[in-house]
Amino acid sequence: MAETGTVYLVGAGPGDPDLLTIKAARLIASARLIVHDGLVDKAILDMASPQARLISVAKQRARHTLPQDQINQLLVNEALKGHDVVRLKGGDPFIFGRGGEEAEDCKAAGVPVEAVPGISAANGAAAEALLPLTHREAASAVTFVAGQCKGLTDQNWAGLAGQDRTLVIYMGVATSEMISEKLIADGVSPDMPVAVLEKGTREDSRALRTVLADLGGMIVRENVKSPALIVIGEVVKRCGAEDKFAQFKALAQQYEMEEST
Repeated sequence: MAETGTVYLVGAGPGDPDLLTIKAARLIASARLIVHDGLVDKAILDMASPQARLISVAKQRARHTLPQDQINQLLVNEALKGHDVVRLKGGDPFIFGRGGEEAEDCKAAGVPVEAVPGISAANGAAAEALLPLTHREAASAVTFVAGQCKGLTDQNWAGLAGQDRTLVIYMGVATSEMISEKLIADGVSPDMPVAVLEKGTREDSRALRTVLADLGGMIVRENVKSPALIVIGEVVKRCGAEDKFAQFKALAQQYEMEEST
């Protein structure tokens, strides 16, 4: 009987291959079987060996390649055949990555499991935008929430955003209007600054800014697509990327004026 393999729950980070941990890069390069999410960037998958077998279990809103319980069973079955499995996830496995569920099923089946943390989508996208999720003068607490409909209807978000707090919402593009209405109803100011970080750390990333009352409208106007994060709080005013853009724009205008004289 083959020795049981190990399942490695590996965080692929927010997209940029340069943000992988050394351990994650080593496991990807040496893996013979990789079970990966749809959010894992192609450049990261290209780091795998040509001999590796890649299985996509990509999830999209309202359509899953495999239900989560079948993904869990796939990992267990392959490990019980003696195969080491790299379960490659966007961001970090234990932040909205369902890594906890997969680890529990592996352990219940007697399969060794190891988690390799990755830079979370929130950390990576915010860093790229030079947006501090905490700031001594603006926020001493951060909350991560899922913006899907169940979370909106079942949870009380009062107090999650406001003075000295930052709220980061994953998976909230499709429900952005509901998110805005719910937070305002729960007492958050309609003028609270909001940033939308689209496709963070990837080549086509964007950082957009508005106020809470305009969140849904801006997402429609700008045709924002997932994956995107919504950051709500006073820290948004301290977004350094906007300052850099403004500085660049001023320099460009100065250059044009000098060229025309």
